[in-house]
Amino acid sequence: MANSINVLFGFLGGTILAVKDGYKVLPQTPSERTFCRLADAKWFLALRWCEQFSTPAGILTNVGQLPFHNEPALTMGADIFIPPEHRPSVFKLCLPLKPLEKAFYGIPVTDGVFCRSMEIQGIEIDPRYGKVALVRECLPERSVISPTSFQPYSHA
Repeated sequence: MANSINVLFGFLGGTILAVKDGYKVLPQTPSERTFCRLADAKWFLALRWCEQFSTPAGILTNVGQLPFHNEPALTMGADIFIPPEHRPSVFKLCLPLKPLEKAFYGIPVTDGVFCRSMEIQGIEIDPRYGKVALVRECLPERSVISPTSFQPYSHA
């Protein structure tokens, strides 16, 4: 069997297969590419993780760099998405996290009352560099008030 599978595991919503010539990612890339290194296959899935969101999302490194962020974060601007002064604190939250575990961080908006909520996950893509933080902005959930439970305020 020329293309035997040695290892199969899930990573960030995709599957990585170890094959004779390297690593394949499922669902397949358009070119059905084989990655030479496991870290390259993981990096590909991390990029795809960021791109799936309609809200700003990106990858933050231990040195405060954003090597990748999706279109909404690009439109917003990297320094607005995660302001440089908040990056060390955001990254620090990812360090103790186990796989699939999440933490949340609030980035204050200029009025100081409202905060943008950021969901953070810590993953290791390449063991040479340690963890990176997957960060995405979470939109606030809207409260729905049913007309039957609404009590108008009255001036007494």
